[in-house]
Amino acid sequence: MADLSINFAGIKSPNPFWLASAPPTNSGYQVQRAFEAGWGGAVWKTLGEPILNISSRFAGTHFNGQRVAGFNNTELITDRPLEVNLEEIYETKKRFPNNPIIASLMVEPEQEKWHEIVKRVEAVGVDGFELNFGCPHGMAERGMGAASGQVPELVEKQTMWAKEAASKPVIVKLTPNITDITATAYAAVQGGADAISMINTINSLAGVDIDTWNTIPHVAGKGAHGGYCGPAVKPIALNMVAECARNSTIDVPISGIGGISDWRDAVEFLLMGAGGLQVCTAAMHHGFSIVEDMVDGLNNYLDDKSIASVEDLVGKSVPRYSDWGDLDLNYKTVARINTDTCINCNKCHIACEDTAHQCIDMLKAKDGTEYLEVREDDCVGCNLCSIVCPVDGAIDMVEMLSEEPMTWKEREAAINQPASGISLVK
Repeated sequence: MADLSINFAGIKSPNPFWLASAPPTNSGYQVQRAFEAGWGGAVWKTLGEPILNISSRFAGTHFNGQRVAGFNNTELITDRPLEVNLEEIYETKKRFPNNPIIASLMVEPEQEKWHEIVKRVEAVGVDGFELNFGCPHGMAERGMGAASGQVPELVEKQTMWAKEAASKPVIVKLTPNITDITATAYAAVQGGADAISMINTINSLAGVDIDTWNTIPHVAGKGAHGGYCGPAVKPIALNMVAECARNSTIDVPISGIGGISDWRDAVEFLLMGAGGLQVCTAAMHHGFSIVEDMVDGLNNYLDDKSIASVEDLVGKSVPRYSDWGDLDLNYKTVARINTDTCINCNKCHIACEDTAHQCIDMLKAKDGTEYLEVREDDCVGCNLCSIVCPVDGAIDMVEMLSEEPMTWKEREAAINQPASGISLVK
């Protein structure tokens, strides 16, 4: 069996799967149940001045029969007194000394307040802190959460204040509701962050009831934007993790968050540079026991690849992630339809004919049966046909012999400097 233990910014954990700061980590009862189920660690629901929540506060986005493809919430930070949370953290840590507990924190952007809460929370034995600069609703209107997280100067300053009082590692949780997440990630590093985590939830409105015209969810007929998470946000989260992981100025570990629903998602985040993983929506959808499949699946994957430790997987795909201008313009793939597998639903033909490059022909065999065939000379390898095809293996994207590689950047350099020796291929 592979070694699933991690050392994340000095925080040791029996496996990389942590519960994110959210409803599942609202109390000692829940966190202890999670540890019993096999979760490696937990980020406690954000501590600060207790708030008042609203009802209702959650909404699910369902798609094509799949429940909870996305999840929207307008819940805020803890609604319980700090003293109660601290007592439960202390008791939970005593029961599970080998499972890290990270305290998520949020206070107003004042040095004294950061010093005070860090010292009080550290005294009960937490293994680290996560500064919540991402909450997009409720707290942001009070100058905290995303309101701080969207301003690099505030991220840097508040990180520095927390570090001044903390002896345990400080993780900075970043908002995705920003043009360039690397700007705030860099600010966190400049402030002394030991690690960063991403992404927090995305500004969203789950939907509108077309019969009542109320927003979903609504509170007495009124609605507000919430935070979006779940499987639907995974591509956004994965990109932001990758952008930070390949940026040499952001030289701290990354805790990956956003749509991790099974072990395959976990592997993708690890490959793109996440040194640890946080999960929320999948646990809310399926319960804490889902971690068993995540652990077993990751273990089997590492064994199949003959990889001894999960930490050996971290960042292996980062060198393969680049800018568009570095991609080979002469690389070519084409679609090939496997007639033995094709069910002749014609979805590929319709998609190609109406919205792509009109390179799939409907033909007739000698026995009169119809079949589909790609004119490979006209195929641009866009992948659309294979994406809409409902049958695995019916369409393959085949790599063709390429001409001499040439990127857009190289092409521009050749145009500007003809004597460079790079030939332009049409």
